[in-house]
Amino acid sequence: MASITYDDACCVYPGAEKLAVDRLNLDIADGEFVVLVGPSGSGKSTALRMLAGLEEIDSGQIRIGGENMVGVAPKDRDIAMVFQNYALYPNKTVGENMGFALKMRGVPAEERKEKVAEAARLLDLTEYLDRKPAKLSGGQRQRVAMGRAIVREPQVFCMDEPLSNLDAKLRVQTRTEIAALQRRLGTTTVYVTHDQVEAMTMGDRVAVLRNGVLQQFASPTDLYDRPTNAFVAGFIGSPAMNLFTAPVRDGAIAVSGATVDLEAETAAALRNSGLDSVVVGIRPEHLALGDNTHGIAAEVALLEELGSETYVYAKVDDLSITTLDGDPVMLVARSSERSPAKLGEGLRLRQADRAVHLFDPTTGARLN
Repeated sequence: MASITYDDACCVYPGAEKLAVDRLNLDIADGEFVVLVGPSGSGKSTALRMLAGLEEIDSGQIRIGGENMVGVAPKDRDIAMVFQNYALYPNKTVGENMGFALKMRGVPAEERKEKVAEAARLLDLTEYLDRKPAKLSGGQRQRVAMGRAIVREPQVFCMDEPLSNLDAKLRVQTRTEIAALQRRLGTTTVYVTHDQVEAMTMGDRVAVLRNGVLQQFASPTDLYDRPTNAFVAGFIGSPAMNLFTAPVRDGAIAVSGATVDLEAETAAALRNSGLDSVVVGIRPEHLALGDNTHGIAAEVALLEELGSETYVYAKVDDLSITTLDGDPVMLVARSSERSPAKLGEGLRLRQADRAVHLFDPTTGARLN
């Protein structure tokens, strides 16, 4: 096991005009589970492949246990990789697949058998050791791929979207198993996903990337409560944070007949910014359905009933506020009631909490 450091690490693909990974700086502690998350093309998989030695480090450094990995072959980095497509040998049994890397390294048969048996016990695969991959479910195949990595006892696990091929229910089950297993083994793990829910529920810390640039590296709760910019605010959370650009008048923000209620520190940050418009962010759980006289006037456009709660999507007709793309604003509010409103009816949304996030409309940087 070892710490990992990305020190201004860069990667550029031949013929590309922009860096795939642009001066990435991360300090990952020994035994930590870190998730790299971002939209398609954000550079998260490239950053992982740089760590594994599958992509060259064009400038900067990546260190594992304090040792510079520039120029070090993948086989000499003591890393085990878990891929999206399992990459199992169809003609070998589960046990043979799990022990193959050890066999290639010349590990004695008896020792291989012990290591495979121990990994199989951890992953509940003991009864499947003599089966071929074709006779296993998707979740079982993914556990075999995990077992193959575990028996090597590497310094670092690299996982590249390992749950993408699983159905929704199995994804939830398997991500819980992976997180629990990593904490039991204590092996430093770097995990790549595009699914922000997966990132929030699995990682000790999460690195959010966009266009090859690190946006924020923090714990899941810090990302959710204090996103560093408007991109992170809109990316982290499901449903996403309500984000809209609104004018500032006399140090206050008014939306469709209602003034946004701000905490004292947030109001001071707004005044000190000197801006005539700001990007306002409010989480759906901080909006509630109000009475007919107070709150933001809107019209119900969609209801998402999830059983225990309902998300109300309401269109705001106030043309002075827009989305970040300049479109009309649709606000999402969470309600604990079933069928709290009807499609097409007018209602008012009130703030259930004064937790309001403000961002610069030009740079996207957090103001409060």
